[in-house]
Amino acid sequence: MPKMKTHRGAAKRFKITGSGKLRRRRPNRSHLLEKKSSIRTRRLGREADVAKGDLRQVRKLLGM
Repeated sequence: MPKMKTHRGAAKRFKITGSGKLRRRRPNRSHLLEKKSSIRTRRLGREADVAKGDLRQVRKLLGM
């Protein structure tokens, strides 16, 4: 059986940390920022952990 190919769309959206955790970017940070408070936009800039329910699927897409 050939190797699993990495899903390139997922590879651009998720990052694996040194300890093996999966990180993702938060939504709502691309446009219409004027009406969002600076506190909110700063919070959206931080990366978040991938939800427990999505881990299995994301790992499969990344070929882990």
